[in-house]
Amino acid sequence: MSEITPEHIEEFFTRSNGDYVFARWGRPIAPVVFGVEDETLVTVKSAIEACVAIAGHRIEEMDPELGTNLMVFFLSDWAELLDVPHMGDLIPDLEAKVAKLQERNAHQYRAFRFDDQGAIKACFTFVRMGGAMDNVPAEVIALSQAVQAMLLWSDVEFTQDSPLAETAEGTVVRPDVANVLRAAYDPMLPAAARDASHALRLYARVIAG
Repeated sequence: MSEITPEHIEEFFTRSNGDYVFARWGRPIAPVVFGVEDETLVTVKSAIEACVAIAGHRIEEMDPELGTNLMVFFLSDWAELLDVPHMGDLIPDLEAKVAKLQERNAHQYRAFRFDDQGAIKACFTFVRMGGAMDNVPAEVIALSQAVQAMLLWSDVEFTQDSPLAETAEGTVVRPDVANVLRAAYDPMLPAAARDASHALRLYARVIAG
């Protein structure tokens, strides 16, 4: 995207029901990754670190309340979730959710938890491998998931296009997405917002560089 506008930024956080809902992390991110080999684990954690660096946010080994607050699960079938101990505590109505994901033939799902101020306090990300996903490089999957865990983007954002871009140096976060991510973590802005005027404040910071 060559030039970003306030309308574009508003679209990033406008949900399918028309509501503007913005949230960023209100605490350092303490990630853990399940279901991958060590080599891929390094790739996923590097992607998270890259997105945290863009935002100017922080990573820590442990969250004092939750232990880990960004959990990334890789699996081959959604039914595997039903066998994970205590998964029902993380995902309410787990059986119905699994059935819906199977029906949609979905490849990804994430669930957020929020603190009393509306800021993100936890994110559970699930990636179903297999099919076309097996042909996608691990670093692309990892970076895409990391970007989408950093903010409460619209539920329809990135369904038709990727938050990433290909450059001569490799895969990177799309410049417009990176600029919004960076602006979203400006400490002068609230950690959560439900008024679309918030998009104008983001825009002002994006164009200010």
